[in-house]
Amino acid sequence: MLEISSIFLSIALLMFFAYRGFSVLLLAPFLALTAVFLSGDESLLAHYTQIFMVKLGDFVTVYFPLFLLSAIFGKIMESSGSARSIAEYVSDKMGSENAILAVTLSCSILTYGGISLFVVAFAVYPIAVALFRKSNTPKRLIPGAIALGSFTFTMVAFPGTPAIQNAIPAQYFGTNTFAAPGIGIISGVIMFALGMLWLKNQLKIARKNLEGYGTHEDKVITISNKDLPNFLIAIVPIIIVILMNYICVKFVFPNMDASYLEQEKYGAVDIKTVASNWAIITSVFFALAFLVAYHYKKIDITKCLNAGSVDALVPIFNTASVVGYGAVINSLPGFAVLRDGL
Repeated sequence: MLEISSIFLSIALLMFFAYRGFSVLLLAPFLALTAVFLSGDESLLAHYTQIFMVKLGDFVTVYFPLFLLSAIFGKIMESSGSARSIAEYVSDKMGSENAILAVTLSCSILTYGGISLFVVAFAVYPIAVALFRKSNTPKRLIPGAIALGSFTFTMVAFPGTPAIQNAIPAQYFGTNTFAAPGIGIISGVIMFALGMLWLKNQLKIARKNLEGYGTHEDKVITISNKDLPNFLIAIVPIIIVILMNYICVKFVFPNMDASYLEQEKYGAVDIKTVASNWAIITSVFFALAFLVAYHYKKIDITKCLNAGSVDALVPIFNTASVVGYGAVINSLPGFAVLRDGL
């Protein structure tokens, strides 16, 4: 019983302190070893160096290129005004009376094209403020609209999304990011519909209670539309990511001679194991090439590349730390009991 309770206690503490702002980089190893200690195992250093750090390193080795390219892609889309241009266009077409839907769709288009949800949130927020204020929609619903468009169906459901959450399972199942498109589309539609239903219901309740946008001092940076690229130009990198990803996983990698991967120096893997990662790396690279070629006179490319590289470090090491934490928990006897019981 102690072996199982130590796992639940460790997970509870991880959530508790993470939500209070403590870094996962510190919490994950400390609470993983706490679970080891409470389970009665005294090999703390062995669990830390031989399990936690090894699995952390394995994750970074495989997925760092995805985090790096995605962060740089998002930074250039942001700096060039492309992300803002797409959001502005969608918002103009939807109108302020559909503020919640406009914000949700803007976020979903950007994240489905491979832009980091952090970049999307900052790009869409000023537009959301303007739309919600104009339509007198409660400002407190802005996070919900951004979250629905960024963190849900375009992250894990819609086929082809280059989000890391969609790429990781492909490695283990030998599939690609377009796997099970029917189920993905159905799931995505359900997520979108129920999310919009909830937000619309919240708006209805607010209207009934005579609640409007509220009194807020919104300090947002305004960008003149004349400084933004045309929507058709701004959307090209998004199309490149989706189209190139599809071409790579459906036609290029399945038909190439990848027998060399069977060599020990390449990890003795099958092409299916790496095809999904390769496809995303390739598609984002070509999208980046277009962005750099088109906007190199307008933005500081060196600054964007450096800033994007730095921005990639915290997300990947946070994620890798949780992977290391999971590996330690997985090694405990209590986990085996839970697994077999289920």
